[in-house]
Amino acid sequence: MNLDFSKITNTKNILAFSAGVDSSALFFLLLNAKIPFDIVIVNYNVRDQSKDEVQYAKDLAKKYNKRIFIKNVVLQSSSNFEKTARDIRYSFFEDIIEKESYDILITAHQLNDLFEWFLMQLSKGSGLVELLGMQAFEKKEKYTIFRPLLSVTKEELEDFLKQNSIKYFIDSSNTDEKYKRNYFRKKFSNQFLSEFANGVKNSFAYLNNDLKSLNIKFEPLFEKFELEVFENLNDDNLNIRIIDKSLKKRGILLSQKERTEILFQKHITVSHKVNISISENFIYIAPKTDVVLEKDFKEFCRIKKIPQNIRGYIFSKNISLDFIK
Repeated sequence: MNLDFSKITNTKNILAFSAGVDSSALFFLLLNAKIPFDIVIVNYNVRDQSKDEVQYAKDLAKKYNKRIFIKNVVLQSSSNFEKTARDIRYSFFEDIIEKESYDILITAHQLNDLFEWFLMQLSKGSGLVELLGMQAFEKKEKYTIFRPLLSVTKEELEDFLKQNSIKYFIDSSNTDEKYKRNYFRKKFSNQFLSEFANGVKNSFAYLNNDLKSLNIKFEPLFEKFELEVFENLNDDNLNIRIIDKSLKKRGILLSQKERTEILFQKHITVSHKVNISISENFIYIAPKTDVVLEKDFKEFCRIKKIPQNIRGYIFSKNISLDFIK
C-alpha cells in the first residue's frame, strides 16, 4: 500500500479507533511510518464484545506509548442509532481535540466506505459535490479530518492484518441490514468492488480532478472568528454548494428542503444557531447573535450594505469589514 502521510508528520494527530479491520490496520500503518499519534475510542455498550475492543485499545496504547481517550455511552433509545452514535462520537472527538490541542483527526474510512457513501448519495438525488463529499482532507472549524485509506479496499486491509498476524475484531452489527449503510454494503458495494475495485479507484481519482477543474470558489473572501464572507457567484447551484460546505464544517448537514428554503428566503437562520445571508455581491455566514446595536454602527452597516442578520455578530466581535468597498 502506497500511502502518503507526509502532511501529518509534524502535526499533533489523534486516530479514531474501534479495534475493527480498518482502524486496526491503520494503527499499524501509522506506526510503521513513524507518524506521531494518540487514539480515541467510544464504547456504546450495545455488544458484549465491545469491552474486549476497548481493552485491546488500552493494550495497544500501553504497548506503543500512546495516549488513549475513552468514552462510555449507554444509549436510551435505539431510534436512529447510526446518527445518534455518530453525533456522540464526533462531539467527544471534538472535545478532546479542543482540550488537548490536536490538529488532525485521522479516520479509517476506506474505499468500500467511499463507494457506499457515493451510492447512498446517488440514491437521494445528490449533485457532484455531495457524491464526492468524502475527501482525504476535510477542513473543519478547529481541526482537519484526514482519511488516508480512501484508495484502499477492505480486502486489502484484511490481507495486511493477516500477513502481519495483527489482531482485530469483527463488529457483528455490520451485517444488520436495519442500518442503511449495511444494506448498501450487502446488496451492492461489496460485490461490485470485488470485481471492479481498480476501476472504481481510478474513477474517483478522475472525478476529484474534474471537481477541482471546475474551480468553484469555495474559499471565503474574508474570514474572522466564525464569520465567513464568500463571493456571490450568481448561480444558485454553486452558491448552495458553498453554503453546504461551510455549514458542514460547522457540524450542520442541510436537507434538500433547507437548501431550497435558503435560496428562496436569502436571509435565514439554520438550526437555530447560524445565520445566512445572500446579498447582491456576497454570501455571509455567521453565528446567530442577538445584541443591541449602536446607532453609528447601524449607519455604517447600512452604507456597507451588510445584512441585518449578520450585523449582531460583527458588532459583538468588533470585526472590521474594510475589504467591502
